[in-house]
Amino acid sequence: MELQKHSLLYVDDEKVNLELFFLSFRRDFEIYLANSAKEGLIFLEKNKVDVIITDQKMPEMTGVEFLCEINRRFPDIPPCRLMISGYTRNEDIESAFNNYKLFEFISKPWNAIQLKKTILTAIEKCHG
Repeated sequence: MELQKHSLLYVDDEKVNLELFFLSFRRDFEIYLANSAKEGLIFLEKNKVDVIITDQKMPEMTGVEFLCEINRRFPDIPPCRLMISGYTRNEDIESAFNNYKLFEFISKPWNAIQLKKTILTAIEKCHG
């Protein structure tokens, strides 16, 4: 009997990042990909996930704005939210920690072993 895999939604506007993430974690998690915050919100209207991972720097809507919108539209989604960015933490990211249930900030380029540990820690803390 196979254990149920935890589900992840990864949102990033760069296709190569989505592909790399999928290839790195497809054996460990049920992975859903969205190439924009808007696409991620449409997915969340019909689907539940255990963890949301978003890039910060995206056109149309930043990762912080995406988390804010999730808070507004889907307040019951568990607070397992991670952000990946090539940029350093700033006030916007700090506001995501304080207001939009951001669990962890991960710098690009990420290390697969470390990122997997962070995802598993988030799942453990959020779904205990």
